[in-house]
Amino acid sequence: MPARRRMQVPPNCDLTLGMTCVEKGQGGSTRWRMVADERFANPAGILQGGFLCGFCDSSMGAAAVTSVGERKVFASNAELKVSFLAPVPVGTVLFCHAQVVGGGARVAFVEASVTTADGDLVGRASSTYLFKDRP
Repeated sequence: MPARRRMQVPPNCDLTLGMTCVEKGQGGSTRWRMVADERFANPAGILQGGFLCGFCDSSMGAAAVTSVGERKVFASNAELKVSFLAPVPVGTVLFCHAQVVGGGARVAFVEASVTTADGDLVGRASSTYLFKDRP
């Protein structure tokens, strides 16, 4: 039997991206902050889309987990769609608001919006997360 793995909070993916949770008071809703780091830029100095996608995924996964109250679950991403609406230059401060919009005991449907500190919308995402109870 494999050894039980200890949960790491925050996970390495969030630490690598420089993400910080700035709000998670209401179940099923989270708000995160990240700066577009030059390590994640394409040759034109614009944030590569995969890193914006990772920002959305981590934010939405956290929103999904907070939607189940005291129940302890793992949330696995079953599908993900991201729309990139504007380029994000290096150094831009980004916020991601993720909100559970539906689901139940086994699944959560989540949407996210990524904006700049000025409120400009730069990305939208939606995803489906499957829940598995954890010890």
